[in-house]
Amino acid sequence: MGSVERTRELRRRRSRKVKLKKLRERYAKAANETDKALILAQARRVSPLVSFDE
Repeated sequence: MGSVERTRELRRRRSRKVKLKKLRERYAKAANETDKALILAQARRVSPLVSFDE
């Protein structure tokens, strides 16, 4: 029974990684601080502890 939940967890983790990668790319290309703030808010909904500071 535990393996099904583990599979779901892994799928969620992989999809989160892909979403965050796309958001990081959009953040890097963002022209102004307003756009960056909106993108960061989206990323925080996906993963609350994410940080785009490099």
